[in-house]
Amino acid sequence: MTLHLQYMHAKNINSVSEIDHLSFDPPWPKDSYAFEINQSTISHMVVLELPRDEQSELPQAKVGCRRLFDGLFSKNGQLNSHGTVIGYGGLWQIADEAHISTIAIHPDYRGQGYGEILLAGMVGKALMLKADYIVLEVRVSNDVAQNLYRKYGFTEFDLKKNYYRSNNEDAYDMRVNFDTENVAAFHRLYKALQDKYVFVDNYSKCPHPRYG
Repeated sequence: MTLHLQYMHAKNINSVSEIDHLSFDPPWPKDSYAFEINQSTISHMVVLELPRDEQSELPQAKVGCRRLFDGLFSKNGQLNSHGTVIGYGGLWQIADEAHISTIAIHPDYRGQGYGEILLAGMVGKALMLKADYIVLEVRVSNDVAQNLYRKYGFTEFDLKKNYYRSNNEDAYDMRVNFDTENVAAFHRLYKALQDKYVFVDNYSKCPHPRYG
């Protein structure tokens, strides 16, 4: 089974919104995703897809960014999709900061390591964007997510009181600086992830499909 990591497109919004509603309270409005994809100049939204037909897939080594974009759309201009969206994430580039705005896996596919693929893709994208550091917020009660973030070098930078509107739960502001040691550690983790899973990353090393 080959997973596909790629930029989010408008046709993905319904699937992403479904996962969002199953994962967060309150979820983002659909219009927010449309804005992130079509108008924002700082946003790099990503989806993780399960394949629809493995027999028709090209090997990873033979798919470059240009060929990816050429193949994203059919002759009538409609977006081609590899299959079922099982997760998504959002990354903002703000000056020298990369900010993970959201990340979620469909409940049916959690606990299988797919969230790590999304996280690694966004950290890799932040490095390609030449960010100095990357930051995210996480519930203080979410030990599973915190353990994953710590694996990738994130540490607690600050505590944001009453950050989550649904229940006024606090959030940890977690960050990792892209110094030489942390970058080398990330590349080792990414290589291990590639050895463990079969996935095509047409996100972290590819330019934004709208503004490059």
